[in-house]
Amino acid sequence: MDAASEIATLRAQLSERDAELATARAELTGAHLLIEQYKAQLHKLRKMKFGHSSEALDRQIHQLELKLEDLEESEAARIAGAKNTTFDLPRPQRRQPVRRPLPEHLPREEITHPAGDVCPSCGGTHFSKLGEDITDVLEKIPARLKVIRHIRPKLSCRACETIIQASALDLPIEKGRPGSGLLANVVVSKYLDGLPLYRQSAILAREGVEIERATLADWVGHAAWWVAPLAAMIGAFVMAASVIHTDDTPIAVLAPGNGKTRTGRIWIYLVDERPWQGTRAPAAYYRFSPDRKGERPREHLANFHGVIQADAFSGYEALTRQVGPPGVNVPRIMHAACWAHARRKLFDEFERTKSPIAKEALRRIGELYTIEAEITGKTTDERQKIRREQALPLLTDLKTWLSEQRRRLSSKTGLAKAMQYALTRWDALCLYTGDGRLGIDNNPAERSLRTIAISRKNFLFLGSNTGGERAAVIYTVLESAKLNGLDPEAYLADIIDRMAKGHPINRLSELLPWNRRQQETKIEPLTLDVSILPAS
Repeated sequence: MDAASEIATLRAQLSERDAELATARAELTGAHLLIEQYKAQLHKLRKMKFGHSSEALDRQIHQLELKLEDLEESEAARIAGAKNTTFDLPRPQRRQPVRRPLPEHLPREEITHPAGDVCPSCGGTHFSKLGEDITDVLEKIPARLKVIRHIRPKLSCRACETIIQASALDLPIEKGRPGSGLLANVVVSKYLDGLPLYRQSAILAREGVEIERATLADWVGHAAWWVAPLAAMIGAFVMAASVIHTDDTPIAVLAPGNGKTRTGRIWIYLVDERPWQGTRAPAAYYRFSPDRKGERPREHLANFHGVIQADAFSGYEALTRQVGPPGVNVPRIMHAACWAHARRKLFDEFERTKSPIAKEALRRIGELYTIEAEITGKTTDERQKIRREQALPLLTDLKTWLSEQRRRLSSKTGLAKAMQYALTRWDALCLYTGDGRLGIDNNPAERSLRTIAISRKNFLFLGSNTGGERAAVIYTVLESAKLNGLDPEAYLADIIDRMAKGHPINRLSELLPWNRRQQETKIEPLTLDVSILPAS
């Protein structure tokens, strides 16, 4: 090949390489810009969640997080691949994530890597230590099933031929094989992680353990039976509070006979006094019903006296209706309405129309939430005082402004309906300003229903009304454990093990989540009179 041909070939290769480099740079820049765009959208959605909750918004956030995860993995792969090429791709400027220290409670394993015994420069063997470099690596050790073999030797007395042997084991399931830890894992995986039993059966099969779905279902039924008395105690504890949050969520239930599903409901009644330094421990009580008739909350709240924080469901109206002249026959239940619901209707209208009126309403409501963020954790007197001084004037102005704007709008518009929703329930929406125990919204209850909203997409439906009642029992125990800062799986394993070994029924209150937490810190446990439990 002559010099001219070689030069032409090299120029062609160079042009091809330049084109590849330009394409790679464009792809990387485009991916980076898309990542930043998704991050901005995600940040915006998360800001919207302040005082606002909806499954649609949660789904958008989840989808964006998945897209970001995929794009960032692809970007990392491109950069890693570029190291093996003959040209370097430009690295986009990225904010490095903050590296937090690893939790102290994690077990540590130390591996020392010796520098050597002989100096590579002079062959010397005597060294002075100057210090050391430490690198902490967070590692995951895969969980493994194991068999614990309990051996009970049987002995015969040589003198009298009496046979002695240790008593049989107290197992959660008589003549069954699962330990309390495995039992708890199956229950938590289904109800908190949304893993149906048939999927768990497949996971166990990968470990070489064949356990049919029907067997796992039997285990779940036994676990619910063990903790049912504890769930009843938690329910009695919640209903004895003076202020509770309540909400409900739909769940599909298999209808008998035709193989179709119908919509049942899971209700939550939650007490959480932490925002106002109350003495009652947080707890969540779940109930199942086959429908959403008004008689359901009436039945659930038959023995409750106090304030419920809830949405505008008509089923609560009969419970909170004034009987007789004002101040004479005060209803046993008062209803504090939820500002998050009122805000949500305005927010949805703003998203749909970009109305400046809806935007202004959201801004004004945001000022109320700013006050709440500042007083969370203060005493009831402090909260009430600040609300009267700061929130009440804002509410007065907001009502006047909403009324004026409402008069200018046609009743058929979505914005007018959103405003009317708030104006119709104004007294209930403002009730929180006169009582430091109350919150501005019902978000605590909605948060405790979120697990159900997510997991129901995986196990699709409940098999029966009995299955719904069983789910309510298990959610009551697990969610109450979470509210009290306990690992729900470890807590469930512990209480099932203790109950299987004969924990006295008259000391059942010792197993309540808040008492288990206090016992761990050597604090005198709260007591609950077992006589208040319903008859079995």
